[in-house]
Amino acid sequence: MSALTYAVTDSATMLRRSLRHMMRYPSMTLMLAGMPVIFLLLFVYVFGGALGAGISGGSGGSGGGRGDYIAYVTPGILLMAVAAVAQGTAISVAMDMTEGIIARFRTMSISRASVLTGHVVGSLIQTVITIGIVIGVALLVGFRSDAGPLEWLAAFGILVLLAFGVIWLSVALGMVSKSVETASNLPMPLTLLPFLGSGFVPTDSMPTALRWFADIQPFTPVTETLRGLITGTEIGDSAVLAVAWSAGIAVLGYAWSRKLYNRDPAPR
Repeated sequence: MSALTYAVTDSATMLRRSLRHMMRYPSMTLMLAGMPVIFLLLFVYVFGGALGAGISGGSGGSGGGRGDYIAYVTPGILLMAVAAVAQGTAISVAMDMTEGIIARFRTMSISRASVLTGHVVGSLIQTVITIGIVIGVALLVGFRSDAGPLEWLAAFGILVLLAFGVIWLSVALGMVSKSVETASNLPMPLTLLPFLGSGFVPTDSMPTALRWFADIQPFTPVTETLRGLITGTEIGDSAVLAVAWSAGIAVLGYAWSRKLYNRDPAPR
């Protein structure tokens, strides 16, 4: 067998390990999906009427503002789902690092890349499940889209690309953490980025300094691209920026993770 074949076989084994952990603890997936779902319900039913009226130019009417806001906020909630799964990835990797299983894997005749690959692919599958739950709840509370299959496929591709990059970054954060508690906190800023972008309100409603940050941070072009694909708003150059940011985060996360994994293990 070639080195590539060994790497694929070992990665499949590590993926099965990650999936078994996910099936053994389904509450983790439900918990990761629970946070974006709670925020979706909170913003739609508590703030949706007022915020939706502002976004739709002050158009009132029974439920009109809230209906507009559901379409506006759903892309931001989907990004929260991606960030939530990334937090779970960091925790899972930190548990492996602190419990000694990674040190054991280093001594075994397996592909070194397979351990990280298993975590990443497993988390991607968990992300897809979480996104499906969030979209299902959004549909139940009134989200509707005129997007066709190609637009939905493109939106799914953008989400998966961003998730791939964020998950690799979270793998590195989990490996650099000295404890599981630290690993649960390090990815927390990722869950705040949708709030500090166009996920919940337009950036032109923000103060100048905050608007400057919101316009240049990575989640804003991803949000605008998703919103354009599934609700028909203008995308402009957001798609190019979204792909560039996602690819850049993936390269950074992958390089950092490999460097951390290949270093000599330090005592904990």
